[in-house]
Amino acid sequence: MQCQWLCFFFSLFIAGGSVIQCVAGADDTAESQPISDTGGLSRNVFPKGFIFGTATSAYQVEGMAHKDGRGPSIWDVFVKKPGVIADNSTGEVSVDQYHRYKEDIDLMADLNFDAYRFSISWSRIFPNGTGEVNWKGVAYYNRLIDYLLKKGITPYANLYHYDLPLALEERYTGLLSRQVVKDFADYAEFCFKTFGDRVKNWMTFNEPRVVAALGYDNGYFAPARCSKEYGNCTAGDSGTEPYIVAHNLILSHAAAAQRYRENYQEKQKGRIGILLDFVWYENLTRSKADNYAAQRARDFHLGWFLHPLVYGEYPRTIQNIVGERLPKFTKEEVKIVKGSVDFVGINQYTTYYMYDPHQSKPKVPSYQQDWNAGFAYAKNGVSIGPKANSYWLYNVPWGMYKSLIYVKKTYGNLNVILSENGMDYPGNLTLAKSLYDTKRINYYKGYLIQLKKAIDDGANVTGYFAWSLLDNFEWRLGYTSRFGIVYVDFKTLQRFPKLSAHWFKQLIAKDKK
Repeated sequence: MQCQWLCFFFSLFIAGGSVIQCVAGADDTAESQPISDTGGLSRNVFPKGFIFGTATSAYQVEGMAHKDGRGPSIWDVFVKKPGVIADNSTGEVSVDQYHRYKEDIDLMADLNFDAYRFSISWSRIFPNGTGEVNWKGVAYYNRLIDYLLKKGITPYANLYHYDLPLALEERYTGLLSRQVVKDFADYAEFCFKTFGDRVKNWMTFNEPRVVAALGYDNGYFAPARCSKEYGNCTAGDSGTEPYIVAHNLILSHAAAAQRYRENYQEKQKGRIGILLDFVWYENLTRSKADNYAAQRARDFHLGWFLHPLVYGEYPRTIQNIVGERLPKFTKEEVKIVKGSVDFVGINQYTTYYMYDPHQSKPKVPSYQQDWNAGFAYAKNGVSIGPKANSYWLYNVPWGMYKSLIYVKKTYGNLNVILSENGMDYPGNLTLAKSLYDTKRINYYKGYLIQLKKAIDDGANVTGYFAWSLLDNFEWRLGYTSRFGIVYVDFKTLQRFPKLSAHWFKQLIAKDKK
């Protein structure tokens, strides 16, 4: 065994003190780096009661996709299309958290995390979307929640993470139909009633913008609908369907929140929110045109959902550009939509430069074309930041600060949890190289420093969730991308904490009193 390996395993299991990691680096040369270097961060520098957690989603980690009564979701069909997933993989087994949840929760507890953000698979509870309950699915989530609480970890339950029951897609075109509002509210209410005695933190949707845009504007995600000009789709309309879907998602969220507040919140003493992705968009130059382009991007990205939830209407930018293609809220709908979040989750990963492309209106409209904004990833020949494995992910910590201050200033300093943040490595690295994830540590350190700075400057952020606890099924990238702080051998399903996991363990160590 090489000396690097000896040092690697020796150092990982030394308890306490300032441990020096001496391991095989990315170039297979011995390197040294203290995992105690947290950039001045520790649990104690964050506000009292600040929550540190990790996050996953049902289809990405559970497995048992066609077993124990779970009905198929739109992703179970989508992944079977040839060439759609990078390695032609599926989430049928994934990392088998369905059976290994205790091992994973034990890992979280050992790493000092306070909370776990997981998602409930709608079709595991209601295989047909409505009607008959799959009690084996209910029993699984009861086991998961109970074991989290037993280990002192707070459950944060998200009700929807891209995985609409296939039955609803086939019955009435799913999210394009207003019928989904009632069906989602019924499903949500069942979860409040069944799990709400123990779950006090509810989220309705994860990244509804991604659902609407990637599912209906370019067809990159399930159910793969778009105008033929914008993607490889057999049906769809990129100029109208993303807006219809977004509208139905907002109404679904509001209907679920209304049921929770009217029937459960006072008794269960919990709260309900939504999870929104937010790339920070920085103007490329100081020109007015580029400033406006960056603001359009922010409005079409975050504002599309957060503006109605806070102010009861879409941003004026979107109203003016989309015009008659944009659905309108009735007066009654405004009453239940406006103010329907107790908190908002922000998933923040990266930042881009934006500029005005000075282009004429396209013949065929689309959500992305409506932005009328160009993307740039470098300025004066300098990259905006180091690139991760994913093509879209640049390490730009200052974007975290700007995102959170923007939410504070634009949306009345809502209570925010930073609900996803992380970076990926390629999936084909050796175990040694995967475990030695110093770039991930540097990423987390940079972003957490900026998060802390935003809190110091008044942003009302009360929690942070690293994406992800485990390497898992990464949607279109399959298993070719690893976001986990814990390595998973996809053949044996063994778990191995990476250097970043040990870094977090030190960072969020609790005072022993």
